[in-house]
Amino acid sequence: MSKFFRLIACLLLLQTTSAWALPAMTLYKDANCGCCQKYVTYLRQHGFEVQAHDKGRDEMARIKQQYGVTRLASCHTALIGGYVVEGHVPVAAIQKLLKQKPNIIGISVPDMPMNSPGMGEMQPGTLTVYSIPKAGAQPVVFSVE
Repeated sequence: MSKFFRLIACLLLLQTTSAWALPAMTLYKDANCGCCQKYVTYLRQHGFEVQAHDKGRDEMARIKQQYGVTRLASCHTALIGGYVVEGHVPVAAIQKLLKQKPNIIGISVPDMPMNSPGMGEMQPGTLTVYSIPKAGAQPVVFSVE
């Protein structure tokens, strides 16, 4: 009977582990952008499986438009769990997005702030992450990281 309970415990552990696994992320970036590659490294160091694709400037503009990033743009665009993650967004905000599943297109750290992941030393509490709203709505603060 003891072996049976150990088997059940192992199966439950495996099921729980897979439930916590992050979905794969697809990230589109400029091949010549060093900060984009640093951001990919940052994501991977925090457990994200990232498939990075190098694109030209015109292709990036089309990708942003295709996924609803008409405002709040940055240098790279990622897709994860049905959401867009635009720019140098901290993992805490991505995890919050995936956990809460809000009715938005995604989240963004617009431009390229120096205190964001991949751009320099992060300063907790200083980086504003915005929601990318559905058509017609105004962006609002999603979190401050």
